Amino acid sequence: MAEQDFLPLQGFDHVEFYVGNAKQTAYFYSHAFGFTPIAYSGLETGVRDHTSYVLAQGDIRFVFTTALQPDHPISEHVKLHGDGVKVVALTVDDARRSYEETTRRGARGVMEPRTIEDEFGRVTLASIATYGETVHTFVERQDYAGPFLPGFKSVPTPPEARSRSAGLKAIDHIVGNVELGKMNEWVDFYARILGFTQLIHFTDEAISTEYSALMSKVMQNGSGRIKFPINEPAQGKKKSQIEEYLDYYKTPGVQHIAMVTDDIIATVDQLKLQGVEFIPAISSYYEELEGRVGKIDEPMAEIARLGVLVDRDDEGYLLQIFTRNVQDRPTVFFEVIERKGSRGFGEGNFKALFEAIEREQALRGNL
Repeated sequence: MAEQDFLPLQGFDHVEFYVGNAKQTAYFYSHAFGFTPIAYSGLETGVRDHTSYVLAQGDIRFVFTTALQPDHPISEHVKLHGDGVKVVALTVDDARRSYEETTRRGARGVMEPRTIEDEFGRVTLASIATYGETVHTFVERQDYAGPFLPGFKSVPTPPEARSRSAGLKAIDHIVGNVELGKMNEWVDFYARILGFTQLIHFTDEAISTEYSALMSKVMQNGSGRIKFPINEPAQGKKKSQIEEYLDYYKTPGVQHIAMVTDDIIATVDQLKLQGVEFIPAISSYYEELEGRVGKIDEPMAEIARLGVLVDRDDEGYLLQIFTRNVQDRPTVFFEVIERKGSRGFGEGNFKALFEAIEREQALRGNL
């Protein structure tokens, strides 16, 4: 077995957000993004200090957790960061071995392997620290048939909840923002600790405008199922989106989550109908689009109407669009992406996207 496969990862298990009000946040993601509530943990299940709601769409599972007392560590996390991602959980065959392999290579352990059980079976969990206060949790769940994890109860799904599904299928990648000069440190972390390899490197020349710039390297695991782009700010005349994030999140952290759809037109139409706000592209982008990317299957008029961006590489093309920030602080947002062969990240759209984000920053007075 290749050295890079010493940590076989099956995929993204779930993403847990620490939030100020889990009940209201779950309602937002259910009604706006079309996620279905599937499980709950809280006072009614015997948990006294926090509450968690689990929502799913396709293979995506989001967990929204809030503390029930002001002196709880979750409350401290929310006080510092606002609503944000705490846990990026990865499904593995052997959580104990995953923990031992990564800590032996230098990872800082956050939670030693522990097995929890209920009438549906058993799950083994273990966690390591990554950038900022973000952690990776290894989840071994092949012997479990419950709704999420032991300690959670299933929740009934009303028929209208299914009708709100927007066709989001899976997590494509999760992007982290780190401080200036720290990108290579975390690239090395994923290579050395988790056996990842570098897929692509974007320089500040590739991701820049007249005013600001960033640098990014994309790390992926051996199977290519897990992709973690790592961003850092670059020197510019004005404040970059990464600096704005760090100003408000206060530490490195997850900037955005990209979610895959098989029909971006239908998905974005549904999300907009349900109240999701997207960063608009300028009309001139579409005047030059066909000449840049060639013929695509989707009607160009529909792509322009929705503000979807398109990019092509040697393997095909992709379509992508980015939401506005989904909380009051300008920190976390989402990407919706449809891949038509391309395995890239929309390099040809970087300038247009960056200029659109700068327009949003200017409205906030943060450029």
